[in-house]
Amino acid sequence: MDITLTPLTETDIELVRTWRNSPEVAQYMYTSEPITAEQQKAWFDRIQQDSSSRYWLIEYNDKKIGLASLTGISQTLSSCYWAFYLGDTSIRGGGLGAKIEFNVLEYVFNELKLNKLRCEVITFNDKVISMHEKFGFRREAYYRQHVKKDGAWQDVVGLALLKPEWEAYRTIMRVKIYGS
Repeated sequence: MDITLTPLTETDIELVRTWRNSPEVAQYMYTSEPITAEQQKAWFDRIQQDSSSRYWLIEYNDKKIGLASLTGISQTLSSCYWAFYLGDTSIRGGGLGAKIEFNVLEYVFNELKLNKLRCEVITFNDKVISMHEKFGFRREAYYRQHVKKDGAWQDVVGLALLKPEWEAYRTIMRVKIYGS
């Protein structure tokens, strides 16, 4: 597989901050305000102490292209949330998002052995909602006026995928994405 998830290290947090502050990424996040180097360092220090999260650099053909994360990992609930973004906008398309999603799903259900993976997507990001649904995610929630972006309230869709649903979709998705 040409997608690799590598644990985030302090040496890469400035690259991640540059991506996160770009308008192409910030438009899909809950907050759009620029992040300072000090805020980024404090965030990194915080997540290093948080055993309920995982953050990875996404690498494609040995090039750093984005960030993926799991948060709220709970053995009690056997679930977590996930998110990702591509910071390198020159390589969007071509099924990269699907490859990233496949890798994260494999980790959540086979390594962490959780039963449920959740995510939240602002409703105007219909391409990402559609991609999640192709993997078997179902809409479980609709959060009205959940986040304020550029002075306007935005609705958010809550989606989730259960382990048995992933097991039913896994082989189909592997063939669609990787051809085998």
